[in-house]
Amino acid sequence: MVTEYEDGAVLLERAGGIARIRLNRPERRNALSDPVTTGIIDALREVETSDARCLVIEAEGPAFSAGGDIDAMVERHERDAPASEAVERVIQQIGRSIQRLVECPLPTIAKVDGPAFGAGANLAIACDIQLLNEEAKLGFGFRQVGLAVDSGTSYLLPRVVGDNVAKELVFTGKLLSADRAVELGLANHLYSDDTFETEAESFIEQIASGPTVALRTSKRLLRHGRTASLSEAIEHEAVAQGTVFDSADHAEGVAAFQERREPEFEGE
Repeated sequence: MVTEYEDGAVLLERAGGIARIRLNRPERRNALSDPVTTGIIDALREVETSDARCLVIEAEGPAFSAGGDIDAMVERHERDAPASEAVERVIQQIGRSIQRLVECPLPTIAKVDGPAFGAGANLAIACDIQLLNEEAKLGFGFRQVGLAVDSGTSYLLPRVVGDNVAKELVFTGKLLSADRAVELGLANHLYSDDTFETEAESFIEQIASGPTVALRTSKRLLRHGRTASLSEAIEHEAVAQGTVFDSADHAEGVAAFQERREPEFEGE
């Protein structure tokens, strides 16, 4: 089943426990225009209330996302729009879509088979896991258009690569090859063009077939653990595990272990 948002700017497909949000403006290099960001938010809202077991973010065309909508920037300059208008859009639209993705309770995977720039790169690293092919490139080149970082870069990027590397990537605007992005920890896996679809889909299926309740809970605990003390983290884990113990997937996991077979988790 495929659902269109904002006249097809974003597509949502759900099948086999996997939800896919697909950016669908290849003629605009999937820039994060108002229709695209609104579509992302609306699609995420539907995914979060569905029976999906994992979420994939992908894109049509040769680019994952060019980031900010340059055409919209030109239009605002031509009509001498106040800076407040641009700020409101960045915070309320692009920033909100990325925040919503970070807070999505499902495991999230960015399937990146082309360039991802600026806020588009943030969209990728906002996911839990990134899968790249050889054509993928990541860059945080806000400086290229004379802008400071936005859309959550100051929060996300240092947490992924550390302060010094984050500063270098922002100050230089350097565009990273796929293998360098993996080396820096901006992505988990790099696959060749020939095997990308097969390898990426196999990985996605592995996540989607996992114990959904446990994985959702682990994601929440890992996020909270960033700011918790060790004793707080242990306490949070103990409370959360009390709920997971009652899940059908836990019972299946124990039975499979005893029977020396692979578990067949149902996501319950």
